[in-house]
Amino acid sequence: MTKAGHIHLIDDDDSMRASLTRMLRDVGYLVDDYSSADKFLEKSLPISPAVILLDMQMPDMTGVELQEELVKLGRKTPIVFVSGQSHPHQIVQGLKKGALDFLFKPFNLEELLKAVADAIEFDRRQLKQVSVDMETKREYESLTPREREVCIWLVEGLLNKDIAVKLGTTDATIKVHKARVMSKMHVDSVQSLVKKYLESDLAHHPLTV
Repeated sequence: MTKAGHIHLIDDDDSMRASLTRMLRDVGYLVDDYSSADKFLEKSLPISPAVILLDMQMPDMTGVELQEELVKLGRKTPIVFVSGQSHPHQIVQGLKKGALDFLFKPFNLEELLKAVADAIEFDRRQLKQVSVDMETKREYESLTPREREVCIWLVEGLLNKDIAVKLGTTDATIKVHKARVMSKMHVDSVQSLVKKYLESDLAHHPLTV
């Protein structure tokens, strides 16, 4: 993979696809091009960081229909739509389902490169967050059942003495559990713990629900 990132280009217009592929490769992107949504689904591999540059109007499956299919498959590669004409309802649908941008033909190279670079940077951040979430979940799973209880109450904003009452134990015992929670979760304050807990959505972790 190149440093610039990976582009999946899907367009049924052969000349448009060839010229875009050439331009994007010239500036350092790794480009895989597909003449239809079906071919993309059949041959593409999930790669990050990447962007899907997707023609809105294609005969076999529209861009929005492919987007819906990717949502079902759990593929989160960001999408930039390309359209020869404005279809407001499709634009609204695409945006609601998470498209990052729309380019209307004819567009210039500068517009294209900005949209692609922004989408790849978004995917880079998204990939980093997935990695952080996995590490946070591993840390959370290392807590004992009692430590998880203490963690949840700390996130709820309770003080040590209030948690002690809730769990039927002493303030001193809660202090020990709290110290272990902070150590295992690699945080140095309750504020940092709350931020980490919320950002990685630990409230919906199987060990919590």
